[in-house]
Amino acid sequence: MRSIRHRLTPDEQYTHISLWCLLASPLLIGADLEQMDEFTLSLLTNDEVLEVDQDALGRQATQVAGQGNLKIVGKPLEDGSWAVGFFNTGPETAAANIAWSALKLKGKQRVRDLWRQQDLGVFDEKFEATVAPHGVVLIRVFPAQ
Repeated sequence: MRSIRHRLTPDEQYTHISLWCLLASPLLIGADLEQMDEFTLSLLTNDEVLEVDQDALGRQATQVAGQGNLKIVGKPLEDGSWAVGFFNTGPETAAANIAWSALKLKGKQRVRDLWRQQDLGVFDEKFEATVAPHGVVLIRVFPAQ
């Protein structure tokens, strides 16, 4: 496959698709699918990220926390979990966190990184992430069993 030229960095592309999915937007692509590179294809075919967009509850994310260049948006999903995006609009790497109370959650929560499709562990009271410039960390939060 030939590479498609992008004006967005890879972090900005993750941000773009994450916002689409958190806002429950229709997913449209205007690129030539025959020329799509592996990275772009992986963005558009990540099952766990697409589940956030296609969730039956159909809710759009709202800002639940943030300060300065950091915006944290989340939305409840039909199964009782939450999808949360940590967005860094600034030019420097930044640390961000979300307290479970901001999502009206109590107790320990299991966190999964949706882009990397891996469990990050069980967290008590809050979750902290380091977010690249113009980047995103997209997680799903489940009650710990």
